[in-house]
Amino acid sequence: MTESIPNPPIAAVRPHAVESPHGQRIDPYYWLRDDERADPQVLAYLREENAYREHTMAALKPLENALYEEIIARLKQDDSTVPYRKSGYWYNTRYETGKEHPIFARRKDSPDAPEEILLDANLLAASHDYYQIGALEVSPDSNWLAFCEDTVGRRQYTLRFKNLKSGELHTPSISNIEADLAWTADNRALLYVEKDPETLLGIFVKKHVLGEDSTRDMLVFEQTDKSFYTGVSKSKSDGYIFIHMESTLSSEWRYARADDPALRFEVFLPREPDHEYELEHLGDSFIVRSNWHARNFRLVRTPIAPNVDRARWIEVVAHRDDVLIEDFDVFERFIALSVRSGGLSKICIKPLHGEEFFIACEEAAYSATMSINPEINTELLRYVYSSLTTPNTVYDYDVGTRQQLLRKRDPVLGSFDPANYRTELLFAAARDGARVPISLVYRSDFKRDGTAALLQYAYGAYGLSMDPVFSSARLSLLDRGVVFAIAHVRGGQEMGRAWYDAGRQLHKKNTFNDFIDATRALVAQGYAAADRVLAMGGSAGGLLMGAIANMGGEHYRAIVAQVPFVDVVTTMLDDSIPLTSNEYDEWGNPREVEYYAYMLEYSPYDNVAAQAYPALLVTTGLWDSQVQYYEPAKWVAKLRAAKTDDHPVLLHVEMEAGHGGKSGRFQRYREIAMEYAFLLDQCGIDE
Repeated sequence: MTESIPNPPIAAVRPHAVESPHGQRIDPYYWLRDDERADPQVLAYLREENAYREHTMAALKPLENALYEEIIARLKQDDSTVPYRKSGYWYNTRYETGKEHPIFARRKDSPDAPEEILLDANLLAASHDYYQIGALEVSPDSNWLAFCEDTVGRRQYTLRFKNLKSGELHTPSISNIEADLAWTADNRALLYVEKDPETLLGIFVKKHVLGEDSTRDMLVFEQTDKSFYTGVSKSKSDGYIFIHMESTLSSEWRYARADDPALRFEVFLPREPDHEYELEHLGDSFIVRSNWHARNFRLVRTPIAPNVDRARWIEVVAHRDDVLIEDFDVFERFIALSVRSGGLSKICIKPLHGEEFFIACEEAAYSATMSINPEINTELLRYVYSSLTTPNTVYDYDVGTRQQLLRKRDPVLGSFDPANYRTELLFAAARDGARVPISLVYRSDFKRDGTAALLQYAYGAYGLSMDPVFSSARLSLLDRGVVFAIAHVRGGQEMGRAWYDAGRQLHKKNTFNDFIDATRALVAQGYAAADRVLAMGGSAGGLLMGAIANMGGEHYRAIVAQVPFVDVVTTMLDDSIPLTSNEYDEWGNPREVEYYAYMLEYSPYDNVAAQAYPALLVTTGLWDSQVQYYEPAKWVAKLRAAKTDDHPVLLHVEMEAGHGGKSGRFQRYREIAMEYAFLLDQCGIDE
């Protein structure tokens, strides 16, 4: 089939006026938008794109297959997580050889007791092209399992129940929900969040009573502000149920006692602009992480009361200009904090009666993050350490003795030896004087002589930080002499909250400039040849890829843009598109002329020009709910029509998947192998 399609598909030009308060823009490929995913013309065009991509990369299939086999050969197939204890049971997740999906299991009283399988996702996935478990919650008495599953890839989950005594799956199921669940204390009811079917925003918090008709589930709360995400959760103590609402820059939490039959929710603090906070229950108080008068956040203790007076807050961990508090966990005798300092993710321990201290780590670039810690009455903190050269490693840290026990290091089969690789953390000067952190990894026999190929990665949005963590798949690049770099550009929070604020809304161009300036610095310092630089990013990082292709494409030999958000203005003008109304604090509202004009200056789709572009591989999923498939499809069509070079522009569409690509443990490596084959070929590495 592919042999008959030697030329790229040419999308029909059908001008469509996109209206705004500031005038019209004409979109020649708007017709590729089909919200139902059923238009025969659109589907046929997407299949043509897939056929063209397959034809163009046919000669690379042996390399792609070799990469795939190489990558999965490093995986221990019969692997399992370290068990954790909760309510008398030891829980873990494991995989069996050759199977794509996890098995969730537990053992009563001891890790050596007979295994009880909660769910075997391989059995549940058998009749589906796509299958993903979104959340699992065991009832307080350990007799019921609530779980939600996605069989399309659109993150519209279906809630199901299993009786853990009888093993019976109960009907009916409840569809179109978020992956957030919270049991009441009586084991009879569960709170969940139902989505708006059009925008896919979680709007309705409902209560389902086991055995009752789900169509009569009680409405507990309705979200009326579409700029807020809504979720439900349980306190670590199991004493409280929370309804939490977050926009980009504001929060509101409500709480009710889990044993209150009426579930009377109280507002902790009403939402207000620029105040973000979150709650956890400890003893007779709430512990609050808040940015009130604390840009990088602080931790306080406060009585459990609605609309509490902030003047009565008792400081637990003070604000620091050089340390960002990202998360926390409570224990009876200490609090553990995930913090970011010097661009790295670290763990800080604050004894309730004593001075705070950090868990020591030795490598130049690394990530230390808290793991699952469901028990409050313990001196042990479980955390995960990883670096660009060290596989994920689980430790139990004794806060009292400051000793740690190695519980597991992810196995990497074959000849892997961490001594064969080196990692660095360096800083590049951005054009405005900012110092951009860059995490690097390469083989220990690498010579910094300006001849190597370099793959540079970044994300740069929503305050999400890209940590320098291990990837066994990435070894296939490093072992072929490729240097890998993460540019910690503005828009993330690697350098604190100010780093994020400097990369959003009317400062968004800093993200793109940082990436290009990091590339220039690495080439200037001999880490790469100027004509062998590769770039990769996904989602909002795909926006970054689109922007650098327009603004500085001459610096890159090839770019992989994964599920890229590239049609910024059109999407942000349409609040029927999932997530749009939540994003104004991130990108700005284009109904306001200042934001409209600024977005138009960088929106990748709007700035495609008659110029040379790097080779491009663009990926998307037909059922993507985060970035709709038609954004990358339109972008590819426009690039082909405008560009002046002969470099390939390829579109790969997963027809049975969404934002995260294919489901299954091994399937995702197929796409990674395809991307790696494309990049290696572009920089002249063919085996």
